[in-house]
This record gives sequence, C-alpha cells and structure tokens, in this order.
Amino acid sequence: MSSVVIKLGSSVVARDDGTVRLDVLRRICDDVALLHGRGYEPIVVTSGAIARGLGVMEIPPGQRPRAIDALQAASAIGQGKLYRVYDELLQERGVRSAQVLLTFYDMSARTHYLNVRHTLAKLLDWRVVPVINENDTTTTDEISFGDNDFLAAQVAVLVGAERLLLLTNTDGVFTADPRLDPGAELVRRIERIEELETLEITQGTSLLGSGGMRSKVVAAEMATAAGIPTIIANGQVPGTIIAAMDGEEVGTVFLARVGRMSSFKLWLKYAKPALCRIAVDAGAARALREGGTSLLPVGVLDVSGSFEAGDAVEVVCGEEPVGKGISNYSAEELQRVRGLKSAAVRELLPLASDEAVHRDYFVLA
Repeated sequence: MSSVVIKLGSSVVARDDGTVRLDVLRRICDDVALLHGRGYEPIVVTSGAIARGLGVMEIPPGQRPRAIDALQAASAIGQGKLYRVYDELLQERGVRSAQVLLTFYDMSARTHYLNVRHTLAKLLDWRVVPVINENDTTTTDEISFGDNDFLAAQVAVLVGAERLLLLTNTDGVFTADPRLDPGAELVRRIERIEELETLEITQGTSLLGSGGMRSKVVAAEMATAAGIPTIIANGQVPGTIIAAMDGEEVGTVFLARVGRMSSFKLWLKYAKPALCRIAVDAGAARALREGGTSLLPVGVLDVSGSFEAGDAVEVVCGEEPVGKGISNYSAEELQRVRGLKSAAVRELLPLASDEAVHRDYFVLA
C-alpha cells in the first residue's frame, strides 16, 4: 500500500478567531476516507491546536500571545478538542484514527526517530489513520517545526510516502507575494529547488500560524531529496486532495529529485541539531565537497563549543558552511589533535578513530 501525508496548516483548520472550519474539515475527512477506501494509507499532520485553544479562551484575533507558557497553555486547551473533531468526522466515515503527538526531540534523537517509525508502521498496518501534531505543551520552541511543515516532511520520509501534500490558504508558490504584488504568478512546477532563488518567498504567517511559505519550501526540499513529490496547494478549495492524488494540475508541484539521499543523511541534515562548529582549511573543505572524503584531524583548524563523540557538529571553512556531521571525537580531544597527521594522532590517542568525521556520517550544506 502507498502512504500519503496530508498536512493542514492553521489557516485551513481554524478561522482567525480560533473556531474550527468544520465545513473544510468535513470535506478533507471525506477525501481522507475516500483515499483510505482506495487502499491508500493517509496520514494527517495537523496544526491548529494553539489556534483552537485561543478561540476557546476568546482571545481576539490579532492578540495572539508571544510568551511560550501562554502558547503552551493554549495548546493544552485546544489539542484534545481539535483531535476530537477529526476522530468524530473520520468515525462517521467508517475510518479509525489515532492521535500522535511528537516533539522536535523525537525527530532529533535517533532512537526516538526509529520508535516513531515503528509506531506509525503498526498503525498503518492496522488501517488506522494517524492524526499527528506537535506536542506544543512540552516543546521548548513552539515554532520548531515551522507550523508543522517540517514535521510533515519528516513523517513522509519516515514512512516512505508516495506523496506529501502541504495544504495552506494560498494556491501555491507565487513569483512574489500575491498580497502585495497583483502581478504575482502561480508557479506550477518546480524541478529543482534552485529555481526558487529568484522568487520572493515570504516568511510571513497568518494570525494563528507560525510557518509561512518559506517553511513549506524547506519541507518540500527535504521530501523531494528523499524521492517524494510534494505539492503545496489551497486546502480551503474543495477536492484539492483527490485532484492532487489523481495527478490533476493543482497548486505547485515539486518533483522528486534524482539520486535520493539516504534516510539517515536526511535525518542528519534536517533533524539533528548541530551543537558546535569545526573550522577546516580550504583543502579539507574541497575534499569534503568534491571528493566525498572523510574529515581527518589534519584538516581541522579550530574547534568551538563543547560536544562529545557522537554529537552533530557544523563544519565550516571561514564563514562558509561546508556541511554537518557526527563527530568521532569530543571537543577536548579534537582540540588536542587538530592539524596533526594520522600517525601523530594515534600516538596521542591510540584508541581514537582516524577520521574526525566519517564520510558516511557527513552531509553537505
């Protein structure tokens, strides 16, 4: 069976006053049930818990609090009520659902990441539709997933989805912000992410959202690197989901990239936070970028911050990022052996690895 991840932005789920758009969610659950009946394995990633909580508390539009504790409290109020809407709507259509709450740590810690994969696989095996949201009540940064765009991309990679649909309140990616430029045109097809460099991709959000088009583009970049076509489209327009799955021209389509990146390297590049920096010389940077080699201590110029072996570190050359990798050394050990050839490293640290960062655990920026 084929999985499809359907991400619903806050603007699709709730109005500016925090009330749920029941008419929209009914249509979306119709589509989810239809896909389920066709044999697909739909997964819903939803935003809107904070919006729903603010609506319950009757906090006026435009007065969204900024303090983390207030946003977490709003999420605690809204999350259960929001999920109940999905559960009841899907039940009415003969489809079972399950609530899954995740944090950024669940994706950045490798063992948690794999546990999430196993749980989702079992739910799909049971023909249950997971309804996923970020666990805002415990996260330390409530926009860490960019209005759940990044979370949806991670989930798509985890389950090896056939397609990722990012549904928002606009028709897709435009050549400029259509709210400011009446001449902005909808971009129908993106074959390479580099094509977006000439466009004015906004980072703005709705009153109740925390993402913006830029976070959706980053999510599309991640998913397409894993070989998953991605569509950004208007979730408020009836029939968008089925039209997208039937191959009709809907929104902006990001084509899957040739030469897909491994699941581990996608996790490393997008989910694993880099704790500190390793500065390398020009020769080492060139070897990493062009030769696909490992980073040896001899090419290391400096080490900043504190980290242990097994932590992710950013590799830079001057001020230019080179990539990210898993260090085989602690910061203290690498400081001792930086600039030394392998024979000298083995004299100082006989049990140490020859590589500061192995090529299999490194990804280019």
